[in-house]
Amino acid sequence: MSYSAQNIRNICLLGHGGNGKTSLAESMLYLTGGTIRLGSPVDGNTVCDYDPEEIRRKISISTAVAPVEYNGCKINVLDTPGYFDFAGEVIQALYVCDAAIIVCSAKAGMSVGAEKAWEYCDSRSLPRILYISKTDEENSDYNAAFATLRERFGKNIAPVAAPIWDENKKVIGFIDVLHKRAFKAGPKGERIEIDVPEDKLPVLDELYDALKESVAETSEEFMDKYFSGEDFTYAEMIQGLRQGVRDLSLFPVVCGSALSGLGTRMLLDTIVELLPSPLEGQPLMGENDAGEVDEFVTSPGALPCALVWKTVSDQYGKYSYLKVLSGNLKPDMQVVNARTGETEKLGRLYIMKGKKAEEVKELGCGDIGAVSKMDSFKTGDTICDPRKVVKLASMPFPEPCYSVAIAPKTKGQEDKVAGGLTRLNEEDLTFNWVNNAETRQMVLSGTGDMQTDVLVSKLKSRFGVEVELSIPRVAYREKIRKKVEVQGRHKKQSGGHGQFGDVKIRFEPGESEELEFCEEVFGGAVPKNYFPAVEKGLREAVQHGVLAGYPVVNLKATLFDGSYHPVDSSEMAFKTAAQLAYKAGLPDASPVLLEPIGELKVTIPDSYMGDIIGDLNKRRGRVMGMNPDGKGNQIVEAEVPMAEMMTYAIDLRSMTQSRGSFTFHFVRYEEAPPMVQQKAIEAAKAMEE
Repeated sequence: MSYSAQNIRNICLLGHGGNGKTSLAESMLYLTGGTIRLGSPVDGNTVCDYDPEEIRRKISISTAVAPVEYNGCKINVLDTPGYFDFAGEVIQALYVCDAAIIVCSAKAGMSVGAEKAWEYCDSRSLPRILYISKTDEENSDYNAAFATLRERFGKNIAPVAAPIWDENKKVIGFIDVLHKRAFKAGPKGERIEIDVPEDKLPVLDELYDALKESVAETSEEFMDKYFSGEDFTYAEMIQGLRQGVRDLSLFPVVCGSALSGLGTRMLLDTIVELLPSPLEGQPLMGENDAGEVDEFVTSPGALPCALVWKTVSDQYGKYSYLKVLSGNLKPDMQVVNARTGETEKLGRLYIMKGKKAEEVKELGCGDIGAVSKMDSFKTGDTICDPRKVVKLASMPFPEPCYSVAIAPKTKGQEDKVAGGLTRLNEEDLTFNWVNNAETRQMVLSGTGDMQTDVLVSKLKSRFGVEVELSIPRVAYREKIRKKVEVQGRHKKQSGGHGQFGDVKIRFEPGESEELEFCEEVFGGAVPKNYFPAVEKGLREAVQHGVLAGYPVVNLKATLFDGSYHPVDSSEMAFKTAAQLAYKAGLPDASPVLLEPIGELKVTIPDSYMGDIIGDLNKRRGRVMGMNPDGKGNQIVEAEVPMAEMMTYAIDLRSMTQSRGSFTFHFVRYEEAPPMVQQKAIEAAKAMEE
């Protein structure tokens, strides 16, 4: 069935891992006839957690789409992972959603995951509903959970539902504040109306008055009506609440239990009645052919345009997930990829429900679907009608902050690892990898250890290659601190044409990082045509220092004397002589190891300041300054040796309960302390052996 844009709701489920987002999506599908049974993440049979890794770990790893049809509306539910290593998946979902549901547990209340979700929504100005889950489980406390939300977000929190308890404090139903009715869940999760209990009538009146007050604040007309003591009609209540939700002055709170289905229909009603359609959502920024940047407004009547917001690549093929931003998409339609400028013919179109793809003849404006076998499409691409090409702003993925060295367990499978990572990188843009020629390692960088662990598992299960992880080696440098003059003499007579080269070179500390080569030869002691050979020999030699084999920097070499043989001298002989001089002279020039230093910026709540500073001191860091970011956080700026930062992503997470974040970039090399030098030299020797 095709839906017009005003009857579509694109929402994402956000919140801490384990708070019940996937179970809630499952409950929505089951109660609306989208599935014939209620799946459970523990049993590994839900619609949204279908990847073998998700089933094995019993957590969500990637965003899944669950289309729910309810009361003439299509609700595209995007179930996002709650673990912070998979934040890239959350960012993709936020980019195409028009509203969010932040799921908080009645056991934990306002968790770190909910705080992060709130920040994500703020950054995109997304309307949101708060859903308190697991209200009927043991040790759950709805009132305490609601109190933490109220404390954190103030009076903008408006409960549109409240639980009903029996004498044993067990939740048996809930009150629908807006409709002034009460319900309980039937055996199959259906909603059964009951009378509002006597003791709950004052609570209902109090909550309804609070809602009326919230509605009154959405317009002057409503404010006048409220103060004159008139009641609002139901239509006015809905209009006011919708306005409050859209302008972010109101955040409705719904509660329930995904397992029993309690409160799920109430949540669906709230989504349909109060959340914006794609036509009312936040516009994305786009750049036209002329390079002008402007808001891209969703419009059904305009020329077709869609955003590729996610890619799934498996053994069955490749699906590019799309959100249609204007017009309609049809199979075989000619479109332009704004990134490449190429015109292509669209493949088959699908509506995705977890891993199940249902082919459709059209994707309407505002809807979310997928196109198959478009190998050139990448996440973030905009595809448009050739008559109007627009390139939408790219998604702001977090910088990789955790690196490991990755190597195949079986020698010779490096290409297989690289090929597997290339395919996995099509799906997940939050990691990258490089072959570091200097340390002779393949280095994988991403968001954290859990993401890395999942990538390793996928390399084995999908591409049949087992890998080992280790701490990446540090790329040190070497330099000299003293001036030395040294002779390098290469002489070889073994019958026939001999070899002879003789140079005297002065080595001293230089200004430039590159080798600085000069010559001061008088009287033709070394003919000019051999100067390039001497320089070439030295340039090759400085790639390997005399202490631990690391490249030598800040070196000035001056050729000032030497001798030659009119028959036996050659370019090769002088190149070898220069390298002999290098090996002989540098150990006497007081060589030292330099270590890379990076600039660190850590964003943390004030309360963690002491722990963070103490930890940076242990890592030989120098704190350069602290600045408030205006959101109750401090940004600590420091310079820290890169060797001390290998596990910082994991350590910061545990120190700040995942509230901290950081960026880290190389700035320069500095002389390493003697103990560090000793360890690095010993490690290099062990590696050579």
